[in-house]
Amino acid sequence: MSITQQLLAVKARINKACELAKRPSQQVCLVAVSKTKPLSMVLEAYDQGHRHFGENYLQDALEKISANPYQDIVWHFIGAVQSNKTRSIAENFAWVHTIEREKIAQRLNDQRPAELPPLKVCLQVNISSEANKSGVSLADLPSLAAKVNALPRLELAGLMCIPAANQTQAKQQQAFADMAQAQQQLQQTYPQLTALSMGMSADLELAIAHGATMVRIGTDIFGARN
Repeated sequence: MSITQQLLAVKARINKACELAKRPSQQVCLVAVSKTKPLSMVLEAYDQGHRHFGENYLQDALEKISANPYQDIVWHFIGAVQSNKTRSIAENFAWVHTIEREKIAQRLNDQRPAELPPLKVCLQVNISSEANKSGVSLADLPSLAAKVNALPRLELAGLMCIPAANQTQAKQQQAFADMAQAQQQLQQTYPQLTALSMGMSADLELAIAHGATMVRIGTDIFGARN
């Protein structure tokens, strides 16, 4: 199938999942994960009206961003953020989904150009408590949220998670339910915290059923990573 066909198939899945969850499909933003793929593939999806693209690898992303002829693409950084990469991320992206430490948030804030709107950020939660996975614990989430919210060049926009792979559907459901509950609790203090970035190719239906507002889909649109 072409990228156009695969993109339409994923959007149909999202629409069906929203229908089953009794939610308007406009509530769910598809972030097409274009990591390792050439700009030509991004532009093929762009020609179909798609605007939100996710990148994990900074160097690969910067090459695409600099060569991209369109100003209305919304670039999401969804990879691990290292200190030596914060300036380039702050200067080139609209969203960062993977904030887990105050130090990184502070650097992004300090390096966000004044002429750009505040950088929208999601706090990454280690929802399955995996020793080898990035993310803040649910217990430490309120403290990190307060620190990030105080930074003027960042907008505390949401939460993000990647539940453990190969777990039972019941555990996957529990992880998504815990994320939704955490988001609702924080939203009472931070009304702008409306984004819930969770769900990928294998589990987008389950994520949408539990309130995901952003799903990050790569393989099912662009094929296996290079």
